[in-house]
Amino acid sequence: QVQLVESGGGLVQAGGSLRLSCAASGRTFSSYAMGWFRQAPGKEREFVAANSWSGDSTYYADSVKGRFTISRGNAKNTVYLQMNSLKPEDTAVYYCAQPRSRNSYVPRTIGEYEYWGQGTRVTVSS
Repeated sequence: QVQLVESGGGLVQAGGSLRLSCAASGRTFSSYAMGWFRQAPGKEREFVAANSWSGDSTYYADSVKGRFTISRGNAKNTVYLQMNSLKPEDTAVYYCAQPRSRNSYVPRTIGEYEYWGQGTRVTVSS
């Protein structure tokens, strides 16, 4: 049974930083890409960032490129999302996710992810 547990959310002022963590268990973490998604109030869940099983390949939504960094520590079964220069529009519940399959590419669509954490709330005040 795959479990993903996010932490690190909170309230921060615009321009500030937060680091989200997602601890995974249940299968070989280092074999799978990992993704971060977010859902703002009244909006659909959207892709934020993802990286390959090795961490060598990373992808970002245009809205966060240059401000957010995804990384992973395979020895700790953990994926991170460093968020800098936060804006009020980054306010959302952030979810980490793991795809159902080991892919040769990095999935970036919601439908390709099978396992989801419970989410951690990030609120950015102006």
